[in-house]
Amino acid sequence: MLTNLNINIQKEVVAINQIKVVPDLLDLICKTTGMGFAAISRVTESNWVACSTRDQINFGLLPGDELPIKTTFCKDVRETHQPVVINEVATDTCYKAHPIPLKYGFQSYISVPIFRRDGTFFGTLCAIDLKPAEIDTPEIRGMFNLYADLISFHLEAVEELERVSANLMEERKIAELRETFIAILGHDLRNPVSTTRMCADILLKLSIDETAIRQAEIIKATTYRMQGLIDNLLDFAMGHLGDGIKLELTSDNDLLLKVLEQILQEMRTLDSHHEIKQSMQLRKTVTCDVNRVGQLFSNILGNAIKHGAEDHPITVDIYTLDKEFILSVSNSGEKISDTAITNLFKPFFSENANRNKKSLGLGLYISSEIAKAHGGTLTTESSDEQTTFTLKIPF
Repeated sequence: MLTNLNINIQKEVVAINQIKVVPDLLDLICKTTGMGFAAISRVTESNWVACSTRDQINFGLLPGDELPIKTTFCKDVRETHQPVVINEVATDTCYKAHPIPLKYGFQSYISVPIFRRDGTFFGTLCAIDLKPAEIDTPEIRGMFNLYADLISFHLEAVEELERVSANLMEERKIAELRETFIAILGHDLRNPVSTTRMCADILLKLSIDETAIRQAEIIKATTYRMQGLIDNLLDFAMGHLGDGIKLELTSDNDLLLKVLEQILQEMRTLDSHHEIKQSMQLRKTVTCDVNRVGQLFSNILGNAIKHGAEDHPITVDIYTLDKEFILSVSNSGEKISDTAITNLFKPFFSENANRNKKSLGLGLYISSEIAKAHGGTLTTESSDEQTTFTLKIPF
């Protein structure tokens, strides 16, 4: 049975039985030739294994059953690559005293080779019966050869699908392990970053000279940057593990404005080269995940500071209009190309790649995912005078 077979032969038996036309094909052979047993066999130097059978004469072979290779004509077919065809053993001068027909008791027999698409030998398509049958004709030989080619074609398709599926499963496993590692790494990095920021805050409260204060401010600013990168990396990993962007929705305009004001204050503290002009008017209640909107705002405001011209202010407009909450950030500077705009919200893309400025390229992607999670959009418009990122969340 299958459990006793070589693992590769087991797979080949299963592959043949995954070909949907095989049962109908074997049944058609029996009906066309009048023979009672038809089979597809896997034949190696040492094995004869039934892959699929059609048995109307109680020959007794099922898929996975074996015969001693030396007691089959398929051994000759494998060695010569030529078919063996016998109309009637009793009147055939070559086979009437042959031990194989005497052992199994059949009178008519046909076996043709099945080759894989690469030309290597696979096995045979064969049929037998206890009675004589007129099978040594061009029509019957042609039919068997045609069916052997058909089996070869389908076998290649089944095995190729199996290879592709196995490769896909392996890729998914590797990707899941990689993303799990990233997620764990993101969690583990948060603690040292928080500790570093806390130490910087302590240094800033001490009576130390201006140089030390400046260094402490740089350390603190760096921790905010690191925290943003870690958050984006973690969101990316968790999103690809299937959890997506999770939201905790509230309808608290005061809390929303507080978070956005805090981000503005942090950005002004971390960057003294850009003037930031703001306008915030929420006349209608906004339902959103306050922290996620704050994360999005921090990403696009940080992007504006990074790429905006220092001699022009950055403009922040936050308001409600009709049935939408709108948050936009505009800056002057080099125009973003149309090609770059189409890729801005893809992971690991940086619009500055052509300027040799390296970035993880997840901030805008995560921001776009946050907008989608709210049922909203994050879009970009860029001209020679101004670039604007706009978030719109419907009520």
